[in-house]
Amino acid sequence: MADQVEEWKGYYINYKLMKKMLKQYVQQTQHGGKDREQVLKEFSRILDDQIERIVLFLLQQQGHLASRIEELGERRTSLLEKYDISQVSQLRDGYREVGFDLIKLLRFVDINATGIRKILKKFDKRFGYKFTDYYVTTRANHPYSQLQQVFKQVGIVAVVGALSRNLEYLQHHEGSFVSIYDHPSVTLRDPVIDQVNHAVQKLTHATNFMQFLGQHSLIVQEDAQSGSEDLADDQSYHFMSLMLNLVNTFLYMVNTYIIVPTADDYAVSLGAAATVCGIIIGSMAVAQVFSSVYFSAWSNRSYFRPLVFSSIMLLLGNLLYALAYDLNSIIVLLIGRLLCGLGSARAVNRRYISDCVPLKMRLQASAGFVSASALGMACGPALAGFLQIKFKIYSLTFNQSTLPGWVMCVAWLIYLLWLWLTFKEPEHFTKTVVNEQPSESGHQGNANLEEGLAQPLVSTERAQDENSEDNDDSELASENSHGPATSIASAYRLLTPSVKAQLLIYFMLKYAMEILLSESSVVTTYYFSWSTSAVAIFLAILGLTVLPVNAIVGIYITDLFEDRQILLASEVMVLIGIIMSFCFTPHYSIPQYVISALITFVFAEVLEGVNLSLLSRVMSSRLSRGTYNGGLLSTEAGTLARVVADATITAAGYLGTDLLLNVTLLPPLVICIVSIAATLYTYNTLY
Repeated sequence: MADQVEEWKGYYINYKLMKKMLKQYVQQTQHGGKDREQVLKEFSRILDDQIERIVLFLLQQQGHLASRIEELGERRTSLLEKYDISQVSQLRDGYREVGFDLIKLLRFVDINATGIRKILKKFDKRFGYKFTDYYVTTRANHPYSQLQQVFKQVGIVAVVGALSRNLEYLQHHEGSFVSIYDHPSVTLRDPVIDQVNHAVQKLTHATNFMQFLGQHSLIVQEDAQSGSEDLADDQSYHFMSLMLNLVNTFLYMVNTYIIVPTADDYAVSLGAAATVCGIIIGSMAVAQVFSSVYFSAWSNRSYFRPLVFSSIMLLLGNLLYALAYDLNSIIVLLIGRLLCGLGSARAVNRRYISDCVPLKMRLQASAGFVSASALGMACGPALAGFLQIKFKIYSLTFNQSTLPGWVMCVAWLIYLLWLWLTFKEPEHFTKTVVNEQPSESGHQGNANLEEGLAQPLVSTERAQDENSEDNDDSELASENSHGPATSIASAYRLLTPSVKAQLLIYFMLKYAMEILLSESSVVTTYYFSWSTSAVAIFLAILGLTVLPVNAIVGIYITDLFEDRQILLASEVMVLIGIIMSFCFTPHYSIPQYVISALITFVFAEVLEGVNLSLLSRVMSSRLSRGTYNGGLLSTEAGTLARVVADATITAAGYLGTDLLLNVTLLPPLVICIVSIAATLYTYNTLY
């Protein structure tokens, strides 16, 4: 493997040997030579030996690095007595050499941790039972755990801290002696520190606010050190085209939620029940189920044409939505919403960021995508609250029901003109070089698994597909040669129990959020007699919590807890929020509704980011490429959840508005309990 250090060859996990042993065990169990209990014990012993060799070598190398840093520290101390600029320079070079050796050691740990994860999953696949669960439970939680040395690198991180502190000390030696412990935000200009921090970040899953935001977009963030081919470079990158994709994302989210506060009134004005608002809101999601697939395929050939088509569909859809009032036709209104759903180009937006934005800017672009979505979600209802006016121009009626359609119609017309004049098709399309990209991200649309940005031991792992074919004897780095899934059915066959559990969680959180948002107008009008403006303000406040909550989780919480711990805790809190939302007494209070809604919505947002991060980690790399990628599967799961939720609201409406709240909360309650059970069942596979 290219990343392996030649002189360390004997200390890497012998992945080929382990695969060979697995094949032998399969044959022996099939012919009755050994039972599964024997196989489990023997394979555990072999893997223990492999890990022990890795850990002992790791400790030895850490000791060497520590000794070198200590020697350099003694030389540094002598500089306090007699300052010599030439010695400072030599000392800095010495620390840099330690830094480069430290990077090699961090990559050593990365490769071995990936190999361990892969061989555990391969054992589960071959034998059909949860060896990973058994092995991680017995080894990781043992007081003398060697597995912890590989996955929780306390010693090596201490070496990183010592190196960083000393380099920073030398950097500021000519005057002020600043400590990184007093000023943790100090910027280290030495490039070796950036490289070390990048490697540590990968290993420890250290994250920050921007990274946590990026996890929501599920846009692949490739390893800057990997040397992988990247179509995007500084010369071909076009900032205005990126802005157009982000604006498309923002406008689409505004378009989705601007009708929520008034959809029930619109339905009543056209002679339907107020709860038909569920169908009105959900019809856009129904169409998105299909549009996600063809936009995913279309983005393999062009970005400009899909965006133009999207804008035209949304323009026409909003026009029909606005005209439905004067035509007195619920059918025209629903057709308008369906056309809007057919214009959902979120898959194209994610794919553009993944393929056409340089690696060094992709993190910011991914965070921008999520921020644009969150801002659109908040601005939609807020804008609806300002459209509480009524007038006529000729025979056209402009009121709180139709103005959302007219406003969005104008917005999409302006966007279409802007797009036509300024968008620049990437060079790899204009030159008609059709190279299928290995990244198609989109947890909501498609493209690659946006494995957020700092996947510990994950990008390597995904690049080395765990679910390789049985006859593949290639090493870790070559297992990504398998082609992508060619249909929904073939993609489904690649789903492991862990992936299915994460998709179920994604379905659940989208279901719960859609129920909360879509029925808010009907529920608050029935119980509290809220006006449209009050509903709009309430929904806007919910939307505005997205960024602050992600900031808290991304900056603080993820440094204190593992992703799987945050996942389980968030699921429990969503369950609590759903239970609190039920109407248990004749007097349903505003505080109960608002508090329960905030708990449900906020923790569903937290859950989404962690869920997508874990999903990208456990999913096969074969699902990170092509049309039927992991992003598309998660998008379809979320979109179907919205469709089912909105249909549930309309169906429950026939039982009466007094029963609407409790009836619509029962399905998410059950699904949430099942998702918690699925998380517990697969908990150790998320290690």
